[in-house]
Amino acid sequence: MDTVFRNARVVDGSGGPSYRADVALAAGRIAEIRRPGDGPRPTARRVVEADGLALSPGFIDMHAHSDLALLRDPAHTAKAAQGVTLEVIGQDGLSYAPVDDRTLAAVRTQITGWNGDGADIDFTWRTVAEYLGRLDQGIAVNAAYLLPQGTLRALVVGWEDRPATPAETGRMKQLVAEGLAQGAVGLSSGLTYTPGMYATDAELTELCRVVAAYDGYYCPHHRSYGKGALAAYEEMIALTRRAGCALHLAHATMNFGVNEGRAPELLALLDAALASGADISLDTYPYTPGCTTLAAMLPSWAGAGGPEAVLARLRDDATAERIRYAMETEGADGCHGVPIDWEAIEISGVAHPHLAADHVGRTVARAARERGEEPWTTARRLLIADRLGPTILQHVGHEENVRTIMRHRVHTGGSDGILHGAKPHPRAYGTFPHYLGRYVRELGVLSLEECVAHLTSRPAARLRLPDRGLVRVGQRADLVLFDPETVAAGATFEAPRTLPTGIPYVLIAGRFVMEDGRRTDVLAGRAVRRTARP
Repeated sequence: MDTVFRNARVVDGSGGPSYRADVALAAGRIAEIRRPGDGPRPTARRVVEADGLALSPGFIDMHAHSDLALLRDPAHTAKAAQGVTLEVIGQDGLSYAPVDDRTLAAVRTQITGWNGDGADIDFTWRTVAEYLGRLDQGIAVNAAYLLPQGTLRALVVGWEDRPATPAETGRMKQLVAEGLAQGAVGLSSGLTYTPGMYATDAELTELCRVVAAYDGYYCPHHRSYGKGALAAYEEMIALTRRAGCALHLAHATMNFGVNEGRAPELLALLDAALASGADISLDTYPYTPGCTTLAAMLPSWAGAGGPEAVLARLRDDATAERIRYAMETEGADGCHGVPIDWEAIEISGVAHPHLAADHVGRTVARAARERGEEPWTTARRLLIADRLGPTILQHVGHEENVRTIMRHRVHTGGSDGILHGAKPHPRAYGTFPHYLGRYVRELGVLSLEECVAHLTSRPAARLRLPDRGLVRVGQRADLVLFDPETVAAGATFEAPRTLPTGIPYVLIAGRFVMEDGRRTDVLAGRAVRRTARP
């Protein structure tokens, strides 16, 4: 044996009771599990005394924005230190494959607030296969990739607000099939982000039929988390039922004042669909504020034509006034149909560092007061100066809804972690220990065994990964050893890059990625591909 964890409390990911055992690893897999009285204890070249510590499968982040961070930062301690051994990237319909040169340039500008502009990245890939091959050169944690529907639409249709032609829909379906055959696990959408939001239900249904044929899943950031939230959830359920496609609801929250206390209505909708045979799962992060880009708050019509067209509209006084009215009075679709509250919009990052001192850490309303101007004037000026780069925290969530949804039987954990920016959301560094420390130990919302199942075996089942997500003989040795009594998120809104405590060991394929609470130089992560065929 290579390694044995002696006398660990095994929380095996099934949701069943934990138990004491020695767990031995060999050749990157779990080779032996011996409970007290099962016979001679296994021996190994390395023995880790695990008394008082819990051993669980590695955590799977079902909603990550590490598409460039995995290449930019080999340590990637933000996720490795949390016990994350697999991230699902390509989220919200916007990422970097498949692309051509024109589409890549526009996408880089569009999601600068998520990942930076990529000036430090060598974009040698254009296809999904080439991108996954780049990840296979060695990354901190494993990564699975969702095809980004918005990027596909930009590639085939462009950034125009119009229905796709039959020929364009056919080309997008071909690209979906190619991407899934090359290893993508499904399709994502960002239906409050341009250009993905311009797709009709009929267009999305056609794409999802291809996803279903490859046994993948559809992961939409749907059309509203605010005024039209329940209708938007219903739309995605109906769409995927028509397509015969599995559905995974991204960051399934009920936000804004109109949805306070309404989480049970969402869960009733899901339960009815599940009872009728729907294949549905969801992910959430254990925090109330959201995080996205400031440009995402604009109405969809303002985004037609791509980033340069957006900037041109913002520079035009008359058009900018139309945008302001849509956001502040009507409730733009970019802000989920709710009139924007500038006191709730906190600038968390900018692309150009010289803008940070006067904006980062301030709400738009406060920054405007300091300048003696209206909030929209401040927001407009910043969007232009930073070329759509600002990232925001949006303080619109409800704790009761967060706790209610995380109890559901199809719930999984997802950080939605944006690592870019001077003051990122603490969920990027703290989601998984926050579940274990705050919601298990302190509040008792979930038992330890239940919570670990939410973070391991459930997402592994959604991803159709039969050798991950459980502590079983033969499973891959992607493992976390943590202290249930001390595990906690160090990250706060004031200090969002603080690492967690109580997670001394993290292994990927039996190799120590975290050891004694410190990041090693091991790059054991690889692209995780689906192998299903149509």
